[in-house]
Amino acid sequence: MGRLFGTDGVRGVAGRDLTGRLAMDLSAAAARVLGGSGAFASARSAHRRPAAVVGRDPRASGHFLAAAVVAGLAGSGVDVLQLGVIPTPGVAYLTAALGAEFGVMLSASHNPAPDNGIKFFARGGLKLPDDVEDEIEASLAGGTRRQQAPPAGFGRIRDATGESERYLEHLLATLGGPAAASAPPGGAARDGSTQAGPLSGLRVVVDCAHGAAYELAPRLLRRSGAEVITIGVDPDGDNINAGCGSTHLATLAAAVVESGADAGIAHDGDADRCLAVDAAGQVIDGDQILTVLALALQDAGRLARDTVVATVMSNLGFRLAMREAGIRVVETPVGDRYLVAAMRAGQYVLGGEQSGHIILAEHATTGDGMLTALHLLAVAAARGEPLADLVRVMTRHPQVLITIPGVDKSLVTSSRALTAAVAAAEAELGESGRVLVRPSGTEAAVRVMVEAVDAGQANRLAGELAAAVRNLS
Repeated sequence: MGRLFGTDGVRGVAGRDLTGRLAMDLSAAAARVLGGSGAFASARSAHRRPAAVVGRDPRASGHFLAAAVVAGLAGSGVDVLQLGVIPTPGVAYLTAALGAEFGVMLSASHNPAPDNGIKFFARGGLKLPDDVEDEIEASLAGGTRRQQAPPAGFGRIRDATGESERYLEHLLATLGGPAAASAPPGGAARDGSTQAGPLSGLRVVVDCAHGAAYELAPRLLRRSGAEVITIGVDPDGDNINAGCGSTHLATLAAAVVESGADAGIAHDGDADRCLAVDAAGQVIDGDQILTVLALALQDAGRLARDTVVATVMSNLGFRLAMREAGIRVVETPVGDRYLVAAMRAGQYVLGGEQSGHIILAEHATTGDGMLTALHLLAVAAARGEPLADLVRVMTRHPQVLITIPGVDKSLVTSSRALTAAVAAAEAELGESGRVLVRPSGTEAAVRVMVEAVDAGQANRLAGELAAAVRNLS
């Protein structure tokens, strides 16, 4: 059996790969490591029960999986605060804000409804390092089960769905100013008018992907002063990410153009991502958002060490824009956990990736799509510039990404034929492009990326490399 944890927690088809039994046993193992006697557990009295917060997205499978997780935790002597449906970054924030030993989120992010996942946050809302995940896996494999009540008693379970308001207030406070903080829930006065705020004057379409942010994201933008049009806000348990959200931006683009909005914001199923479209429906990806926020922080004198952290997938145009601005780029593997680790190590305040995971470390410990949207739109509103003008500081170079499912990922590094194909492509591109072939950390697939000045060349080389991957055996 391979490693259970992937790039972002434990993920698979609910009921098949991710069963109720696994969810219960995994949460009990996490309780032993994060809240019990494990090396990563916080110092506390042996007579006080640890506490954990648990949230989920609206997938139908989230109901039984959350019940299994809660059973595993409470049975291990952990008090559980059930947050209900809430974005992943909300779980991270509330883990810290409520002083919990750890947090648990049930979501498969941008994956389709049949999938689900379990991700853990350590005390303070931090994602777990690899060695702690390994410790949880070892505890799970050991099969340790208590035969009697824990020393401090079985855990208590409490409804904490109202704590989402605490998370919302935190996001509003990141922009400062009394208007945002004092706007009433829902963001409108009794006569239906929008409150004054940092986003006043903006008409925004927000696509919540029928996911975890379906209630909170519209409220956040309205309470910040924007006029908000919503799509993807009717989750039924099966429609999460279906033809909407950050993986299907055409839906948002059409809504923005049709409604004459100034901008569109798209989240994924657990709202740790944010992508955008401008008033003409043109896509604004994570690299462009990162560019805008980096330059804004630099202008404000708040970009630590004039450095931004990005992944190996970041567009060449982003790197050139940063070089032009005198901003250094620190590179990491794909995955916001690696961004966060590099940011903490270097004490940097901004990092992100093309997919829309943006970390604003002054305000969050992980990627937060709602926070990102708020700050991106605030830059546009403060400068009185449309998004299309803001992102012109970065020219996107042609980048082709092909996902090849069903490939034995272990062969990617061991195949001589694939290694030779990659070397040939790199030699042809020289310094005018990049090649990346990597196993996905969240799916049973291999990803091929080719970047070049010429789109035709990028498409051709990506196709050749994808064929080489398919021929692995």
